[in-house]
Amino acid sequence: MAEPPYQPDHMPEPCYKRVVIKLSGEAFAGDLAFGIDPDAVHRIAGEIRECHALGVEMGIVVGGGNFLRARSAHDIERATADYMGMLASVLNSLALQASLESLGVQTRLQSAIEMHEVAEPYIRRRAVRHLEKGRIVIFAAGTGNPYFTTDTAAALRAAEIRAEALLKASTVDGVYDRDPKTEPAAKKLARLSYHQALSDRLRVMDATAISLSMETSIPVIVFDLLTPGNIKRVLLGEQIGSIIS
Repeated sequence: MAEPPYQPDHMPEPCYKRVVIKLSGEAFAGDLAFGIDPDAVHRIAGEIRECHALGVEMGIVVGGGNFLRARSAHDIERATADYMGMLASVLNSLALQASLESLGVQTRLQSAIEMHEVAEPYIRRRAVRHLEKGRIVIFAAGTGNPYFTTDTAAALRAAEIRAEALLKASTVDGVYDRDPKTEPAAKKLARLSYHQALSDRLRVMDATAISLSMETSIPVIVFDLLTPGNIKRVLLGEQIGSIIS
């Protein structure tokens, strides 16, 4: 039986009316080495439901890193690996959609690769109409083209639907001047410009995604998805993570 719609005790005012959230595929694996951990997805879906109850219109892009990191494989060419990654993102998107709808949240899944049995084709005007009707739109299969990451897909969809911000919910808590996993002295940057992210090659997102966000003046907020409640904190204006603007 589906849980009743979430009804918060009070309704704080969010800072954004419409956003695109890029969810890390790795977070969907939870404590597993790969694949989908239903408990992890359910936790993320519960947080998204709370954010949706604030009245925020949300588009969501999910990566596929919990299934595939095939670009380094010598026997798989880049284009093929990218298509495999797009299909992995569809699997994650279906899991998220199922979990959200079990919580009473209306969703629509749109795919950049046509697969009519499981998803609508991506149509910008239709996506905007879904958002206006209070539905969460999950954008699957990246841009539908190889050589473009799901980060670029998120930046593109944010521009197309005129989102006010792109929220990159990652497995790290912000942008660092060096790789914090290998450099203990790495410094976290609370704010940085698009130019700095590009010129310093900080690798928080691929260059195409940052360039597109810069061209459309959409701020990118990078924060830790693994900390419960962080999506809502960002939407309510708390200064967590890093802001690229």
